[in-house]
Amino acid sequence: MSFLSRLFGTADSTPSPGVKSLDDRLEMLEKQSEEAPAGYKGTPLNKAGDFALGAGDRARALKYYGHAIDAFLEDDQREAARGVANKLIRVHPEAVRTLCTLTWLDLGARHMATALLHLWDYVEAATRIEMQELAGDQLFKMARIAPQAEFLVALAAGLDALDLEDQASQVRGWAGPGASPDVIQDDYQLSAACLKAAIQSNAPRAD
Repeated sequence: MSFLSRLFGTADSTPSPGVKSLDDRLEMLEKQSEEAPAGYKGTPLNKAGDFALGAGDRARALKYYGHAIDAFLEDDQREAARGVANKLIRVHPEAVRTLCTLTWLDLGARHMATALLHLWDYVEAATRIEMQELAGDQLFKMARIAPQAEFLVALAAGLDALDLEDQASQVRGWAGPGASPDVIQDDYQLSAACLKAAIQSNAPRAD
């Protein structure tokens, strides 16, 4: 079987020859990820997450999905990263770090409808687990470069919800005639800046 065939094979429950346990399968997929060329390293990790989830090991599934997001982001595979992130959120709606990453990706793609949804999910989740300061820092960074007035208004409301009124007031000023000096209007530059921020926001830390 070719490398790509192994890479994109379905995550069925039939053991491969010589692979007798979940641990064997996950180890095999980790090795495939290490050996995969750029652009494909996240695929085996995503598949490992599917295997772990199918076996009822939710904790390991989340770990592999997180690693897959990292790999796809590092390989500039934004839509693939978005797909795995959405899957992770379905399994674990409280994944604050992943919600932040999704919001950055939405902003970079100018997907305002989903950006607004993920923004509020992020604010609410961060508030529940008392990560308001960290979330506020991310929202303020988004506001510094976001060109859309509608999104800036939503970011200001999010900062208010996080009890960060001074930052919220400043962001509201950027939504009017006093735009942020760091605002990025160019689509390519905005996408690149948001990808960089998404990678940084997905750095390992406790959700």
